[in-house]
Amino acid sequence: MKIIDLTHTISNICPVYPGTEAPSLSVASTYEGSGFKETLLHFYSHTGTHMDAPNHIYSNGISLDKKEVSGFVGKACIIDVRDVPPGGLIDISYIEKNKERVERAEFIIFRTGWERYWGQDAYFGEYPVISKEVAVYLVGNNKKGMGLDNIGLDPISDSELTLHHLLLKNENMVIIENLCNLEFIGERDFLFVALPLKFEDSDGAPVRAIAIL
Repeated sequence: MKIIDLTHTISNICPVYPGTEAPSLSVASTYEGSGFKETLLHFYSHTGTHMDAPNHIYSNGISLDKKEVSGFVGKACIIDVRDVPPGGLIDISYIEKNKERVERAEFIIFRTGWERYWGQDAYFGEYPVISKEVAVYLVGNNKKGMGLDNIGLDPISDSELTLHHLLLKNENMVIIENLCNLEFIGERDFLFVALPLKFEDSDGAPVRAIAIL
């Protein structure tokens, strides 16, 4: 068995969605003053490698703390879409080309290659996004969730969050953004685990995402 960490580290310089306050991690208790160390964490619920809940978009949607924990674990496959140009659409042909793997999987993860821009201004650029047809397919086939190695499911220019609305209308779905290290998995099936921080009425939360091969 091999376990791969798919999670970016949250730090004071962690990239965040434009308009969001950057995280702040500060030492609250010191070895010298208290005999132990504690860190005060201040960040938004959609910081770093994180999960979106239906409650993120819909006021009556389920929050992460109310979801069954089984909804955060399942068979997964990675679809390599690095040939899609910046700002391009990941169309249904990528699902069709990988149909057997996709049908076996409960989580579909798209490798856009955008991870290489983590920490750079380009990370907030014209990354590829899935088409509406792909979103409808994922919902219609009752997948547990989908993931990406970029900062958002929708283009940053789409303030309506069209794709978020399509996917999260299904109470079973979650979205995981800002994944990393997908290159170490390839086309192998694997067990995907993304456990969100559990807090009340959570619209989203940082996760520790791993792949178990």
